[in-house]
Amino acid sequence: MKWLFKLRGDIPDQWKLPLSGLGVGIILAIWFVFTSGENPLTPSKILPKPLNVFGAFSEMYQENNLIKNLFRSVGLNLAGYIKAVLWTIPIGFLIGLFPVIRGMFQRPLDAIRFVPIAAAIGLFIGWFGIGASMKVNFLAFGIFIFLTPIVVQRIFEVKDVYLKTVYTIGATDWQTIKTVYFPSVFSKLIDDIRILTAISWTYIVVIETINSEEGGLGALTYTMRRLSQPDKMYAAFMLIILIGIIQDRIFVRLDRELFPHKYQLKNQDKYGKLKQVSIFDTIMDFAFSAFTWTLLGVYIMVAINEVTGFLSDIKILDFLFGDTCWAFHFLMISIILYKGYGFYIKLRSRKSATPKIVENV
Repeated sequence: MKWLFKLRGDIPDQWKLPLSGLGVGIILAIWFVFTSGENPLTPSKILPKPLNVFGAFSEMYQENNLIKNLFRSVGLNLAGYIKAVLWTIPIGFLIGLFPVIRGMFQRPLDAIRFVPIAAAIGLFIGWFGIGASMKVNFLAFGIFIFLTPIVVQRIFEVKDVYLKTVYTIGATDWQTIKTVYFPSVFSKLIDDIRILTAISWTYIVVIETINSEEGGLGALTYTMRRLSQPDKMYAAFMLIILIGIIQDRIFVRLDRELFPHKYQLKNQDKYGKLKQVSIFDTIMDFAFSAFTWTLLGVYIMVAINEVTGFLSDIKILDFLFGDTCWAFHFLMISIILYKGYGFYIKLRSRKSATPKIVENV
């Protein structure tokens, strides 16, 4: 058990879940201590009792359209991220790769990072109104100004040995970008995007207070604060934390799926042999795969219903996501194309591996 107090020591896989559970248990125990009794150490208006917070979920589901507000915030998060990434990738690569573009625009972009984002809400209201379009563009801008310099930095972190290798074999500039810069930058950029997820939820909670009738978890917390219902506020915060954790795990899984080479050393022991895959990891891989295919099947049925109405007259996706429904469609279609491409590659590899029988005429 010396690894428990070893500086920068690694946690064994079998201990990660128990230690996480212990940490959550300690936090809940402290919460109970500070809020228990008739005269708690912390007033209930500041820190409500845990049982009241957990009980608030059912009240919010019945009285405050919890599911709809949840999906409105998730849709806003997806839409903002998609727009930000679509802006960041081309602009970041242009600045990082071409000196003339970098000389003209890198310093202005670096300066924009010092603009207080919350103070710029008025500008976005003047440009886009107070609807979902304003919120999506505000969120995308908030992510863009932090993510673009990171893309430029990742481009300069590409190792010279890879560049010299492709130049030696006569690669063109486009081939160098496609085979060296893209894989190297994207394999690191996915971690940066994952870290920025937490910041994006801060912006969402702020921006959803504008025109709060459109809904969202931020609008819900704003309403609960005005009504002095701290138990429901804490419940909404816990829901945001849960969504953030799920998003983080999805990014980790996506990272393993797209860039397996990053985990090659982690999957080996000190002797260089592959570690045995645990039963838990096997179950989680199967569960994630089953969930993905189930989600795709449900999406296809619901998307067809949006057009034909064969399941219900209610357009479910439009009801849940509102004006950010396009972001969910974009995400699901991207997953379908990725899965289809993977299936095509496997099918083609099987055909090429099948020996051909040549008949003698």
